[in-house]
Amino acid sequence: SVPACCSARYSLALLAFFGFFLLYALRVNLSVALVDMVEPNTSLVKNTTSNVCPEHSSTITVPRNTTGEKYSWDADTQGWILGSFFYGYIITQIPGGYLASKIGGKLLLGFGIFGTSVFTLLTPLAANLGVGYLIAVRALEGLGEGVTFPAMHSMWSSWAPPLERSKLLSISYAGAQLGTVVSLPLSGLICYYMNWVYVFYIFGALGVLWFFFWMWLVSDTPETHRSISHAEREYILSSLKDQLSTQKSVPWRPMLESLPLWAIVVAHFSYNWTFYTLLTLLPTYMKEILRFDAQENGFLSALPYFGCWLCIILSGQIADYLREKQNLSTVCVRKCFTLIGMIGPAVFLVAAGFIGCNYALAVAFVTISTTLGGFCTSGYSINHLDIAPSYAGILLGITNSFATIPGMVGPVIAKNLTQNNTVGEWQTVFYIAASINLFGAIFFALFASGEVQNWAVSGYHLHRN
Repeated sequence: SVPACCSARYSLALLAFFGFFLLYALRVNLSVALVDMVEPNTSLVKNTTSNVCPEHSSTITVPRNTTGEKYSWDADTQGWILGSFFYGYIITQIPGGYLASKIGGKLLLGFGIFGTSVFTLLTPLAANLGVGYLIAVRALEGLGEGVTFPAMHSMWSSWAPPLERSKLLSISYAGAQLGTVVSLPLSGLICYYMNWVYVFYIFGALGVLWFFFWMWLVSDTPETHRSISHAEREYILSSLKDQLSTQKSVPWRPMLESLPLWAIVVAHFSYNWTFYTLLTLLPTYMKEILRFDAQENGFLSALPYFGCWLCIILSGQIADYLREKQNLSTVCVRKCFTLIGMIGPAVFLVAAGFIGCNYALAVAFVTISTTLGGFCTSGYSINHLDIAPSYAGILLGITNSFATIPGMVGPVIAKNLTQNNTVGEWQTVFYIAASINLFGAIFFALFASGEVQNWAVSGYHLHRN
């Protein structure tokens, strides 16, 4: 194979890495800033403190910046603000995959992140105008982010040689985890020392900057790349020549009747239930149950995603090594990685609900739970490219639409279940997440496939005969 260093496909993976880094930074910064945007509700504190953990001893005595506006939004309103993003996000998944197959992933991904960045810059203004405006801006951000994963999958279908798939995709998507890792504590620090509005200004500006690099350096296919070496272009094209379909129309019906596709849908939905519930509510759990203040909170909320990031990068390397060197079948690798990445988190998540006020253990268990989830990236997450490379963007649009539902209902259900913030209520939240995870893992193990499906190459067979 062609060396990886300085190659066009690895440059693409790296730029995509930074793109997804910013996307997730733009997505999660609100969870942290929200704690600072809302007026502290005194009545709530009285009820909850009695039966939960003791206050933390190590209070930090730095004068806190309190110049940011405060809004009196109740828990319900906050739930809507956090969930509104997903209402936009779900709408553009399938159109995003379809458009990417028509106009190419480069423009779609570029403008998706650019749009999200612009709306992030407008967030403080929207919050001042009123809660309706804020919800609208967040939904519009969701619209912009909705096209990004399908667009990226679509690009990889022309760029990633089959035996390098896990490596390349895990590099590009790992940016999402690292974005979470960096932006949670960083947003906490920005809120603490400056003012919550800068959380949105700083990340928004970085997103706009990334956009210019992306448009300048990236191209949709190896054929159109300005500076790719001849050897690398030939290597990529020859490795994909039997995998792609030449037919222009999308085979919707056989696609939607395909059981291996539904196996990915169920796994994706189940994994995201846990992921989104933790992503949006971990800061709340830390604050209300474990009683960490915002600054500690940011670092500890970020720890799980750092583990997950490491795990994604490593498991991507391991997955391709097992397929190439140990001759394990693709489907075997995908199933094993999905099982580890979904049953592992379920076990540790339930355990996290049962250790009372042992902070260290709580953080350790949540961290291990989220870390093991990283195996899924080389499991069900890349499986779209195994079963139908030509339509990978559309397939991801379909599975991601279903997988966005947990982002909309998960946090709302969890907020409703934890009205008194007792440990018992949170245990229920963790139980639900764990059982959904377990179900998804088993379903995927039963019905997944690692082969290119017939409907995905039909055009290719017709032309050959």
